[in-house]
This record gives sequence, C-alpha cells and structure tokens, in this order.
Amino acid sequence: MKKLGEKLNATFNSINTKLAIVFMLMLLATIEVIGAYFTRQLEQNSIENFQSSIQIQTIVSNQLANQLASDSKNANDRLNQIVNDYNNDSISEIIVVDNKDTIRAVSNLNDKSKIGQLINNTDVKQVISTGHQINKVVDDHGNYMIQISPLTSGNGSNNNVGAIYVKASMQDVFDNLRQISLTFLIASLIAALLGAFLALVISRAITQPIEEMQKQALHIANGDYSSQVKIYSNDELGQLAKAFNTLSVRIEQSQEESDSERRRLDSVLSHMSDGVLATDRHGNVSVVNHMALSYLNANEDEIINKPIAEVLGLKDTSSQDLISSQKEIVVTLDPGTRDEIILHASFSLIKRVTGFVSGSVCVLHDVTEQQKNENSQRQFVSNVSHELRTPLTSLQAYIEALNEGAWKDPEIAPKFLEVTQQETSRMIRMINDLLSLSRMDRGVSKMDLEFVNLNDFVNHILNRFDMIVKTDKNKGHKKKYTIKRELGNQALWVEIDTDKMMQVIDNIMNNAIKYSPDGGVITVRLTHSQGHVILSISDQGLGIPRKDLGKIFDRFYRVDKARSRAQGGTGLGLAIAKEIVEAHHGRIWADSSEGKGSTFYISLPYEPMTEEDDWDEV
Repeated sequence: MKKLGEKLNATFNSINTKLAIVFMLMLLATIEVIGAYFTRQLEQNSIENFQSSIQIQTIVSNQLANQLASDSKNANDRLNQIVNDYNNDSISEIIVVDNKDTIRAVSNLNDKSKIGQLINNTDVKQVISTGHQINKVVDDHGNYMIQISPLTSGNGSNNNVGAIYVKASMQDVFDNLRQISLTFLIASLIAALLGAFLALVISRAITQPIEEMQKQALHIANGDYSSQVKIYSNDELGQLAKAFNTLSVRIEQSQEESDSERRRLDSVLSHMSDGVLATDRHGNVSVVNHMALSYLNANEDEIINKPIAEVLGLKDTSSQDLISSQKEIVVTLDPGTRDEIILHASFSLIKRVTGFVSGSVCVLHDVTEQQKNENSQRQFVSNVSHELRTPLTSLQAYIEALNEGAWKDPEIAPKFLEVTQQETSRMIRMINDLLSLSRMDRGVSKMDLEFVNLNDFVNHILNRFDMIVKTDKNKGHKKKYTIKRELGNQALWVEIDTDKMMQVIDNIMNNAIKYSPDGGVITVRLTHSQGHVILSISDQGLGIPRKDLGKIFDRFYRVDKARSRAQGGTGLGLAIAKEIVEAHHGRIWADSSEGKGSTFYISLPYEPMTEEDDWDEV
C-alpha cells in the first residue's frame, strides 16, 4: 500500500501529469465559459422568439380595442368570439380587460364566471394606466410567460381602452433548452476527454526530452558519461538536448583531465621524499602524503581536519599565525628519544586568481641526519682540537723547560725528552687514525678480500697475544692475563680483508687487556647462526655504563677520559673498527654491566661450504 501511495505521489508530481491536468483544466474552463455564454444567449433568444410568437396580432388587438371602445350590448359576445377564434397552440389563456379593470372576455370556458368581475392583477392595472407592455416569465406549476399588452382605440395612441392578458406555456422552450444544454455537456465531456488525451500526448512530447536529460544528469552525477540524450526535433527542446550532450562531453573531458591531474598529484605526493601537508584557509589539514604520515608517526584519520599547529606539536603558535607569517621553522618530534626526528617546515599560500587565500601548503624536509652530521662535525672538530691541544701543551711545556736550561741537567733532560717522544708518537698515531677514517668515509680505502678460515685466523691472532708481554705503566710490573678460547673445530670460511680485520680484533683485544684487572680472564668465542658468524670477546673489567653503550663507537668518545689518555689511547680505535666491520657488510656492538666486564660482538656474513664446492687450484 505504501509503495502504491509513493507511486501515485510520484505520478502526480510528474511534470507530464501536471502539464496534462493544466491543459485539460484550461480546455474545460474555455468550453464552460463559451457554453455558459452560448446557453445564456440561446435562452434569451428563445424567450424573445417565444415572446414574439405569442404576441397578439395587430388586427386582432385592433378588433378587440374597437369592441371595447364601442361598448355595445353584444360587445362581450363579440370579444369572447374573437378570443375563442384566435388560434395559437402556445397560448393557454387569454383575458380581455377594459380600462375599468373589468374582465370582458376569457378564452377558457371554465372561467366564464369571471366575466364582469374586476381583475385583481396589479400588472394588468399598471399596463392599463401606463400603456406599456409587460412581459415576464413565471413558474406556476410549470414555466409560463405572461404577456400583458395595452389595447388602444384608433383615436390616439394614448387612448387606452383596456388590456389583453396572455398566458402561454414555455415548457417546450425550456425542454429544448435543457436538451441543448445536455447535448452541449456531453460534447464538453467528450471534448474534455479528447483534450486530456491530446494534453497527455503533447505533454509527453514536451517532457520526454526533459526526462531523458534528467536521467542523463543523474548518470553524470554518478560519473557515467556514456549515454546521450535523444534528439526528437529541432525546436528549442532539441537545441537544449544538443547543448546538454555537448555539456556532457565537456564535463567528461574536464573530469578526465581533473582525474589525471589528481592522479599525477597523488603520484607526485606519494613518491616525494619530503612530507607534504595541505590546509584549508582556516589552517586545518586537508591533504597529507605518506612521507608526512611516516614523519609524524600517525594515521591519516588522526591528522585530517586537525589544526596544523597541533599536528606539528607547536603549542605556543596558532595555525593562522603560522600560515600568515610563512616563516620557515624547525620542528623536533619525539625530542630526547631514539626516534627523534628534526624537520624543516616551509609554508606557502594557495591563492586564487582574485587573490583570495584558500589554503596553504607545508613541506616537511627531514634534516635529522644533516643536523646530526653538523653536530658530529662540530663535536669532531672540538674533540680533535682538544685531543691535539693536550699533547701539544705538554710538548710546549717540556720544550720551554729544556730551552730554559733543563737540557743541562743529566737527570731531568732524558725524562723530558722521553715524554716529548711519547706525546709525539701519540699525535702521529692519532693523525694516522684520522687519515684512515677519512679514507673510509670518502670510500677510497680499498678492500683486499679473500676467503679465510676464521677459526684459524682468530687462533693466529690470539697466539700472538699469548706471546706479548704488556706492562702496566701505572703499577710498574707486567700485567698477567689469561685468554680462554671457545672457538670449536669447524672451519668457518668468510671473505675478509685480513689486515683490516686483524686491526679490529687487535684493537678490541688491546682494550680488553688494558681494562681487565691483573690476572683477569679474556674469553674469545666463535659461533655461527642464520647466515652469520659471530666473534665475541669478553673481559672482566669494570664494565661500561649502560648510558654510554650507544656512544662508545663514536669518534673520540671515552668512558673514562683521564684513564684512557694515561694509557695512550686516541679514542678512535672503536670508531675505526666499526667502519671496517660495516665495510664487510657486518655489524659490531657491545654488551656490558658495570663491575662485571664487557663483551664485544662482531657479526660477519657467512655461507656454509660443502665438499662439492669447487676451488681454483693455484
């Protein structure tokens, strides 16, 4: 029922139905106006014609008037004879009255008794007194016309001798009128039906192109441009349909260009190495690319429609001020953590042709590495200056002392020269290490790679350390230590530069011996797992604080600076070791607990070899 009501409502709301109803109502209104006018005129003409038809002939009225004027004895008889002889089928009653209001003759035999009586009809009296004819239609159990005419004698037009009262039935006249009206009504209904049919046909012809244009407009709104509006004629509707088809084609072309531009823009934004944020004129983010989401570590839903100042974490600046000033700012995300990111943000306005600002674009450039490199460079320059200043200051002091005469003292002069030689050697080692790091940074340090059995290689290095006697300069006696080997018997073949890898292991072993207590045990293990061979060197020293573990491979970084300098270290050994291991596509790291010693790990790529592997014979 509800669907039927909705269908009927849609039908009556259709412009096709509305046009048909309006056309039909206009047609009916026109027919009714014309019919009313025609019926009125027909009625008036019928009444006038009927009035003329019952008009007493002049010769008869003159005879009646003469009889009344003569007033003879047999006048009444003569009057009744004239009246009874008058033949008119429409007239039902004739009464002759003299100028004294006395009835002198009647046409109905049943009314003979009225002759000689005074008439009480005021209209008759008025006609006798005024001499003007009266015609009126009365409804006396039927429709009748009353016609009262004055009777004048021949002596003068104003000499009224009486009046003649004529009553005639108009039933036939009104029956004819009703028949004509009924015929007109039927014709009107037929014309209305034909008009309704024609109205539907005409309105359909008018509205069909409009309906097709409506459907096409809905298709265009849904993105379908394939269909076209059918052109039925070359009139205004046909021209409109042509214009609509042209508009559809142009919209499709414009949409394709817009989609193409949007895809290109999306592609550019997606593959940009910088983050991009676009805002509306209120400063709320409307577009964000993947790189910006990566920088901000957020989802798109968490950023869209949010103020850009809030998104960038700027609490003391409003989005409007940030956009209007167009200043370039540096934003630090997650400061003080391992995930800290430093972004350079630059803003530009989006303006229309009229100059109206509709939004802005913010470009985020990751300058974290740049900032870290700049900080590292500044720290490196500071460290180099500091490390060189200490021995140079010592050299300057001892040389000044010797220059002032200390060279003459046979006890002091040799000691001063020995310290000068030691500091000079230390600076030479530092400069050599710096040159090695510089070559590796610039990628000009060549790698002489060869397959080596790492088990034998490590054993060879440890055998050399077993034979070395180290002297603890602080205690003035030989330091005792033991090397514990857990290397296994399996041959582990890796491709390395033996000289550079020996430098790495030497550095770590020297540090283990240097910082281990007298009589300490240094444990060296060699294992392999998941495509990597891992060499670990553990000592029993004081250990490294956990806060310093991530920095020990930085250049010139020392956990105990005073002790390191006293033992002749340059602070570059572990940095060089890291560069060498990473050049072998490996990894180096440390694990330590204060008071329990430290363990350094070296992981190198490893591919197990089988007996079927071929070797080139030399």
